[in-house]
Formats: sequence, structure tokens, C-alpha cells
Amino acid sequence: MNDFFEIEHELKKLRPARPLPQFLARVEQAMADPEISGDKIIRLNRFGLHWIALGVGVAAAALFLVLAQVSTDRGAKQSERIAQNSPAPEPQSTSADQFIPTGATQVVYNTRDEGLHFTDGSEGPMRRLRYQTRETLQWRNAQTGESLRVSYPSDEIVLIPISGQ
Repeated sequence: MNDFFEIEHELKKLRPARPLPQFLARVEQAMADPEISGDKIIRLNRFGLHWIALGVGVAAAALFLVLAQVSTDRGAKQSERIAQNSPAPEPQSTSADQFIPTGATQVVYNTRDEGLHFTDGSEGPMRRLRYQTRETLQWRNAQTGESLRVSYPSDEIVLIPISGQ
């Protein structure tokens, strides 16, 4: 360990040597002479903005965004209505053993975009979306006050065609 400490200490003391005046003179001469420095020195005018290249790049980016666009209207409508509760129906004349539906709730708890898929028989790629929901149905007996609640999960896969128009 001590050897490394000593080497590092010696390296920290080292300083670069000054270049010789003849070397600096040759560099200045080479930079001034266009025949010698023609392709070897980068001039500022080479980095000018090329408007045609910029336009092609912007057009390519816009085309990519148009082709990669997925119909987001369906996803926006479903995200607005993540949970819903239906109102209870009007009371009806019932017997003692009859249950009346009082409500239903559907909660989307996982929405996943599974990417592009090529299905058999389709003309182009399809975007595959998976929705996992839990639906709860409720019934109540108005005369006895008993209630019944049933919940069940569901898994729905939706294929949305992708068009490049």
C-alpha cells in the first residue's frame, strides 16, 4: 500500500513540459496554409445549419407520430368511467322471498397495453389491450331487510386495428 501512495505522490508533482518554439511556429504555419490544412482543420462554416436536412428530419418525425398514433378515444372514454354505480330501481310490490336489484358496480383495476400483434386473417397489425375488472351486483329484500352481494372478476382483451391513414 505504501508503494502506491509514494507513486501517486510523485505523479501529482509532475507537470507537462512547455512546447518548443519551433513546434508552435510549424503549427501556426500549417494552420495558415490552406494546401496543408485543407481537410484536417474543421472550420466554423462547416457547422452551418442545413435547412433541407432539418426539414426532412421534422417531416420524418411527424410521419412517425402519425403512423404510431393509436386511437385514444376508446381509452379516454373508459378512463372517465372507471367505477360506476347504477341507481336503485323504484320499489315494487314484492313477496317476502323476492330480492330486488339495488345496484351494480364495475371497477377497472388494471389496464394494460400489450403492444402490436399480428393476428391470422387481419390485414395489418392490431393493438392488444387487456382490461381487468371486478363487477359487484347487489340485491335486497325490501320486506325482510336481507341483502345479497356478488362480486366476480373479469378479464377482457380488445384488439384495435391500426391504420396508417
